[in-house]
Amino acid sequence: MKTIGLIGGMSWESTQSYYQLLNQGVKNKLGGLHSAKIVLVSLDFAEIAVLQQQQDWPQMAEILIKAAKQVEAAGADYLLICTNTMHKLAKQVQDAVAIPLLHIADAVGENLIQHNFKKVALLGTQFTMEQDFYKQRLADKFAIEVLIPDAQGRETVHRVIYDELCKGVISPQSKAEYLTIIDNLTQQGAEAIILGCTEIALLVQQADTSIPLLDSTALHCAMALENSLN
Repeated sequence: MKTIGLIGGMSWESTQSYYQLLNQGVKNKLGGLHSAKIVLVSLDFAEIAVLQQQQDWPQMAEILIKAAKQVEAAGADYLLICTNTMHKLAKQVQDAVAIPLLHIADAVGENLIQHNFKKVALLGTQFTMEQDFYKQRLADKFAIEVLIPDAQGRETVHRVIYDELCKGVISPQSKAEYLTIIDNLTQQGAEAIILGCTEIALLVQQADTSIPLLDSTALHCAMALENSLN
């Protein structure tokens, strides 16, 4: 079994999901008392959130690169950044370490191809929805057309992530707002919805809607387990 390296804490709510899914996956595959071999460097999300608002991506890159080197030095065989938004810095992080970085958008893209989805919608932070680092990777590497909510919808999705989900708050009103946004995107032709923020699956589950939901956290963990156990 290989050792999985994680850069987490952004937020710790979603990093908890990573830890649980990875260990459950190893247990299901190997049985007995087996658990995942994990190296975790957990950051203080408050510091990252301030830098995000300031658009200080160079400083955030320095923080992630330092964490990646710590993970590598601790013996990880490969690396996951446990957040969609911070994959904006994936190239800088990968260039700084020798171990491979498993990109969350690749985990999502491979699943889209398997299910023959060509046109999907993306929910995430405003950084993820509005900037090209995620959408363009899906377009260039997997030929996927990506829709995003309108300006008001993007503001709602972003606000709920930072003001509620990252703080462990699950609001029925926010869930209803998300489902309305999902319905609107479905009417625009989306064949599936990417839950492109690692906290969104805490709020919206497949049982809430008929359109397929792709949980980026679960798919990222599945990719990690495939690399760890095969």
